[in-house]
Amino acid sequence: MKIVQYEDSMQFAEVAEPIIAKNEDVFSLFFGVLQAIKAGKYADPYMAAVMEGEDVLALMQMTPPHPLNLVLVGESRKDEVIDLIVRELRGNSIAVPSVISLKQWAKSFANAWENETGETQKLLMDQGLYRLDEVEETLEMSPGSWKYATDADAPLIEKWFALFEEDTNLDRTSPDIIREKVSAFLEAREVFLWEDEGKVVSMMKKSRPTTNSVTVSLVFTPKEERKKGYARTMVAQGSKELLKEYEFCVLYTDMMNPTSNKIYKEIGYKHIADSIHIGFEK
Repeated sequence: MKIVQYEDSMQFAEVAEPIIAKNEDVFSLFFGVLQAIKAGKYADPYMAAVMEGEDVLALMQMTPPHPLNLVLVGESRKDEVIDLIVRELRGNSIAVPSVISLKQWAKSFANAWENETGETQKLLMDQGLYRLDEVEETLEMSPGSWKYATDADAPLIEKWFALFEEDTNLDRTSPDIIREKVSAFLEAREVFLWEDEGKVVSMMKKSRPTTNSVTVSLVFTPKEERKKGYARTMVAQGSKELLKEYEFCVLYTDMMNPTSNKIYKEIGYKHIADSIHIGFEK
């Protein structure tokens, strides 16, 4: 059993994609980020596989400062595989700010990393992963209509991006970086807005598209417009539009927020897996 690290994303994709594609909904984050790496959107990504002969036992992917994403192929040798990964990362002085994976894998990695490094693990987000194949047609919609965001909406989206990070306890992004990100979102026509009586009241974003699927993210409604059904309507109508192009949509929810989980289920999203994001502190 050994770890093979890849510098060429296309070579890594040849190894990873046949495995990921079998459960593209569950591994949508890994698959979507890999597509972005192949498109040159990340500098110096870490890509590796645990191999035994021709068999792949695990896949790893990291685009600093984002978390290590870990996929195991089978459970029978989980502890042995994770111990090897931790030793390899440590031996090559590869920093791991955090790990994200299915809950049982991420927890096993975090425990092994904590024991090896002395760093303390910290829960960043307990997540539910949901899949949508069709929108519930009987869902009551809030008044208004959706539109693609344009350059004129940039200041509002930048403000809401920062508030979204605050609400979800994510690390804060600098205003300059937010401005760059929003500009890229708008250029790619990735942001959907819900507008009621001429006022924008909610938003969502299209993320990590693949041939078959797309992720819904950055769902946000300002506090003064909440409890009016705008977020549910925005996600329902935005997802319905995305399903014209993609086979299915996925999204991650905060399992500590029962309201959002209830909303997505009402739309037609089905809970398919539990994921967890764990950070490390020295």
